[in-house]
Amino acid sequence: MIQSYNSVTIDLSALIHNLTQVKKLVGRETKIMGVVKSDAYGHGMVPVSRVLEENGIDSLGVAFLHEALELRDKGLKSPIVILCGIETREDAREVVDKGLTPVLYDLAPAEALAEACDRSGKRIRIHLKVDTGMGRLGIPDSDLLPLMRKFKALKPLHLEALTSHLSTADETEKTYTKDQIKRFTKAIEIGRAMGLELPLNNLANSAGIMAHKDSHFDMVRPGIMLYGGLPSPQFRTPTKLKQVMHFKGRILQIRDFPDHTPVSYGRTYFTKGLQKIAVLSAGYGDGLPRSVSNRGKVLVGGEKRDIVGRVCMNMTMANVSGMKDVMAGKEVEFLGTQGDHSITGDELAGWAETISYEIFCAIGQKNGREYRQ
Repeated sequence: MIQSYNSVTIDLSALIHNLTQVKKLVGRETKIMGVVKSDAYGHGMVPVSRVLEENGIDSLGVAFLHEALELRDKGLKSPIVILCGIETREDAREVVDKGLTPVLYDLAPAEALAEACDRSGKRIRIHLKVDTGMGRLGIPDSDLLPLMRKFKALKPLHLEALTSHLSTADETEKTYTKDQIKRFTKAIEIGRAMGLELPLNNLANSAGIMAHKDSHFDMVRPGIMLYGGLPSPQFRTPTKLKQVMHFKGRILQIRDFPDHTPVSYGRTYFTKGLQKIAVLSAGYGDGLPRSVSNRGKVLVGGEKRDIVGRVCMNMTMANVSGMKDVMAGKEVEFLGTQGDHSITGDELAGWAETISYEIFCAIGQKNGREYRQ
């Protein structure tokens, strides 16, 4: 087999560790939905879901129907919640046939589901999405009561939960999040006053889990924290998470450049005296953000070294001046640990002025993955 210059390693023991931290934060009474949408944030939806299922996850959360169908086809037995809902009658038939749980926010898909249930003689569980202030999918407060009555009248559908999403739970200002929690609490009260049991209400994302205990309700939805990332680079976590993804490449060539030599596209960097520059094997085509040009770092020989010049599609340059034992073929870490130093997804995200979600998705989906436990 031809060995690739670059590789992504997924540490499944770190995933298990992070799930354990979620369990400690929420306690035994609160259920956990592991969010594995977008290929488990680039970590591999099927292998990640299998490990979560083996370690006691209560349900799995995906964005769209095709992800749920893939998990069922691969033998996953856990309840699977489709967070972005469904659209067509064909979708409804698939949901009923595979025993999936869609999130609903309009009446038409609910009626299609009820028809599919009537034809098959089955009942399915659904979650109803309430917009408590995210300004995205959901039912506004003013429409909640009449719509809940219509959903309740569709007998084949078992409304097991209200769901909503926190928009600013990662920020130090808590007022807006507290208001969202109050609005969600009120929505649950309305539903239960109608005679709905609603045993699995869920609001808390990773930021809510770590920073707002009163947002936990009956079930939480950890996503980024399962993978060892933070909701934002500035977020302060109360628990110790382990990074699941590691991304390494190699040195392609070592160049000795004289003073004031331009490096890479656009001449955005000039050497300062005689400098040794390593040409590395990954760039933005491999998921490394171009925005880390002249500001990010990479691990070479156990040291953090500056990225210099613009990141290219498949190459990046680093200043390795003064280092010994650097040569073509030597391994480098773009994301992970080498020696006593580490580069985390959040650190890389900070240099790129983005979030670790985007870093993991980009790197994980553009490189072959190896799994270790």
